[in-house]
Amino acid sequence: MSGPWPPAWWDGALAGEILQRSGEHLLLVGTAIGLALAISLPLGLWISRRPRWAGPVLAVASTVQTVPSLAIFGLLLTVPLLGGIGTSPAIVALTLYALLPLLRGLVTGLAQVPPGLKQAGQALGLSDRQVLLHVELPLALPTLMAGLRVATVIGVGVATIAAAIGAGGLGVFIFRGIATVNNGLILAGALPAAAIALLADGGLGWLERRLAQPRAKGPGGGRRRLLRLAWGLAGLALGAVLALRLLLLPPAGAGTVRIGSKSFTEQLILGELLAQQIEAATPLTVKRDFGLGGTGLIHAAVRSGRIDGYVEYTGTAWTTLLDQSPPPPETPEPGRRVFEETRRLYDERFGLTVFPSLGFENSFAILVRRAQARRLGIATISEAAPHTPGWRAGFGYEFLNRPDGFAGLARRYGLRFAQPPEAMDLGLTYRALAEARVDLIAGDTTNGLIPALDLQQLQDDRHYFPPYDAVPVFNAATLRRRPELVPVIEALAGRIPAATMQRLNAQVDLDGLAVAEVVRRWRLQQAGAAGAEAAP
Repeated sequence: MSGPWPPAWWDGALAGEILQRSGEHLLLVGTAIGLALAISLPLGLWISRRPRWAGPVLAVASTVQTVPSLAIFGLLLTVPLLGGIGTSPAIVALTLYALLPLLRGLVTGLAQVPPGLKQAGQALGLSDRQVLLHVELPLALPTLMAGLRVATVIGVGVATIAAAIGAGGLGVFIFRGIATVNNGLILAGALPAAAIALLADGGLGWLERRLAQPRAKGPGGGRRRLLRLAWGLAGLALGAVLALRLLLLPPAGAGTVRIGSKSFTEQLILGELLAQQIEAATPLTVKRDFGLGGTGLIHAAVRSGRIDGYVEYTGTAWTTLLDQSPPPPETPEPGRRVFEETRRLYDERFGLTVFPSLGFENSFAILVRRAQARRLGIATISEAAPHTPGWRAGFGYEFLNRPDGFAGLARRYGLRFAQPPEAMDLGLTYRALAEARVDLIAGDTTNGLIPALDLQQLQDDRHYFPPYDAVPVFNAATLRRRPELVPVIEALAGRIPAATMQRLNAQVDLDGLAVAEVVRRWRLQQAGAAGAEAAP
């Protein structure tokens, strides 16, 4: 094996987190498959006796399979009974995806039983129930098991997407790796998921072979024994799922604080900073729910108490969540005004507490290649506008849809591209620009890739974007329960200049260091600097 080991992205805590996320993954898939079996077995038996219902029921199950999995997860977020983000909508989505292979396997298997065998059983005096248990189900078992194996493997794969709605699992590493363009983290999620799928498929294959080998003597004795074995294994699996749930969910009153983040590099760093700060200054345990997607999703999570706090940007809160217009250019101290009004409205409308800025502003950066800017002699967005008909643009998904995003920017500056902007993950837009796949992107001003990839930020000369100060946001109910958090978070105010944040981002995106390691190093430096200042 070439290169140093462990690689730079490997953190000693990563192995433990892989085990934890694998347990979450098993919990999601196991619970969903158990629910799908509980639904599909009686439903499949019912429609097998009523052929006119088989077509419509299977058609509905097939329709669910045609809907993209991410769309299913997103739609279920809006169902109030499921409680918003987290495991509940994810389990429902995985259950829906498992229904078709299970239903089709059972119905097809029962339909393939020769009618003569059923008639022979009835001629021997067996009741319909006995014919079902001793003739039909044993013969349909291979097809049903094939459907179960397919459903399980599909569930393991689809469950990685559940991380996008805060349900955890191995998809957390995949989304984190995409956000930081880190192949190591992507593999940390993909390889265990593949291993789980292979082991589950192999285990179910072994069970299928066991069930196909009657051992007990006497007519039907082996089948009965093996059916009891199957029920025993199912009970064991259910017990394992319940045990996993008890192990993975923090016990009530255990002093757990949940810190969240959005899904790009800087947010992962800031979320880890809050977590380490709390762990170092209090006896509380921190549960990290990082990579929770976009602004709306994480805002709903902190409002509902699904997480206790995260870091937001005042301009995002002002325009996207509070639906306010950016302050006019002549407004004195616009940053202070936006912060104070945001803090007041967050408390009144949402029951959230906004803390003072961490010390930097991360605004949208309209970026082009530096060589291209020099060649064209442009330094502002207004100067770039006449060139856009021959350019291609690429933006993150959120920027294309938010109120202070692309549509308003295009109107303010008269941007006209030859084709609609490409939508891609925010972390990939920088490299797409550097590789000339696109000619203009909307990044963020503190991203370490800007100098590294020789990109140039265009000046917002018409003052389209509001101030975007990074501010911790916490659920006020959490702070009432845990008042010791207040001085801990306040101690971070003004501690991180924009240049420092850009350097920390670069250590993750360019140097490949783990987020937790980057934060630990920064905190050690801060502690050393504080000690030097205190020395006589």
